[in-house]
Amino acid sequence: MSLKGRIALITGCSGGIGAATALALVRQGCSIAIHYNSAKEKAQALVQTLQAAFPGVIAIIFQADLSDYENVRRLHSQVVDQMGHPDILFNNAGGTLKTIGRMGNIQDMSIEDFENTWRLNTGSSYLLTQLCIPHMVEQQYGRIVFNSRQYTIQGTGGVIGPHYASSKSALHGLLHWIASRHAKDGITCNAVAPALIVETTMMSNPTDEMRNMIPVGRLGVPNEIASIVELLVTNAYMTNKIIVADGGWTPSAF
Repeated sequence: MSLKGRIALITGCSGGIGAATALALVRQGCSIAIHYNSAKEKAQALVQTLQAAFPGVIAIIFQADLSDYENVRRLHSQVVDQMGHPDILFNNAGGTLKTIGRMGNIQDMSIEDFENTWRLNTGSSYLLTQLCIPHMVEQQYGRIVFNSRQYTIQGTGGVIGPHYASSKSALHGLLHWIASRHAKDGITCNAVAPALIVETTMMSNPTDEMRNMIPVGRLGVPNEIASIVELLVTNAYMTNKIIVADGGWTPSAF
């Protein structure tokens, strides 16, 4: 399915998975709304890369701290004003805020830190999706993808802490509801669930122990996740799915 002329809004798009996905979707003919929080120079560099590789492509950067819901609303409004309503939404942005580890003490995770993590990772994705859906319904076309995590399927709880693991797990319940509710509206809703991916903030200093956990013997790279997002937004028959990409770590049906 051609994406020529479609507008894609990608949060957390200044590097890693977001930037790789922007490149993949530009190849398909999309215009890209590039969201960033603090990495303005990287976002500007991505625009230059996209425009050099694909002359005439429309790629515009938008700054927003998504831990504040008013900023989420402002981001959506600015994208609509400057580019038009998003046809494709990749909820990629997120953060850990604090790490207590797999064997940490839950007493070290305050309810304030828990709520702040949920606001950034879950609430902002919910709100941005809520803002984008009316236009998607009106035009009978929309593609929504969430970036969750592999260990939300595996059942280990991950290596960050309960705040982060639960905030990413919640995205699965959200996508299942949206996919079921809006399937007949021409909207698909899915998630990609990567494991350990290099060139991302979380994996800035990977260890040999991390690599040894992966059956293929290495960490993933951003364009391997971007290719899955590309699949999900070009396939009108695939919806309500969570695609795990973890080098063979988690046996599953998808």
